[in-house]
Amino acid sequence: MNIAVYLASTPGNHSKYAECANEVGERIGEAGHTLVYGGADDGCMGIVADAVLAYGGKAIGVIPGFFSPRAHQGLTQLITVETMGERKKKMIELADAFIALPGGPGTIEEISEIISARRIGLFQKPCIILNLDGFYDDLKRQYERMVEEGFLTDEELNRIQFVATPKDALNACGVQ
Repeated sequence: MNIAVYLASTPGNHSKYAECANEVGERIGEAGHTLVYGGADDGCMGIVADAVLAYGGKAIGVIPGFFSPRAHQGLTQLITVETMGERKKKMIELADAFIALPGGPGTIEEISEIISARRIGLFQKPCIILNLDGFYDDLKRQYERMVEEGFLTDEELNRIQFVATPKDALNACGVQ
């Protein structure tokens, strides 16, 4: 299984984010699956890729050319594209499931595109938001507000899986 993981190229302000990225990578690698991610070697991105590789999995990075100086050099495969839009498209094509870890605006943008694509029926691949220590509580409340205001249905909201731990995130993808 190819699992896209959206996460930060920075480590964040607390060690729990790096630990989370490491555990997600360990679980993907131990299960013999493939990581699909943004291709960088720094921050949580580098941590997840290193863990996948250390635990026997494969790692495919998709990186825009202008970020190539930050590319991870030890990946199973590194795909260079021109734009961020091409990067997102390629990651969607390659992935069988999607997990968002705590991150910044790019992480929100990427997982939002997956949520929208599922909503309009482009695919039904799992979409998981790893809500570590309530990081995404406000986002979840915003989606609930969309339901209250008639912009999203309960069924559509229920397709977005908010989970609390790396183990739960990988289980939601079908990885035991």
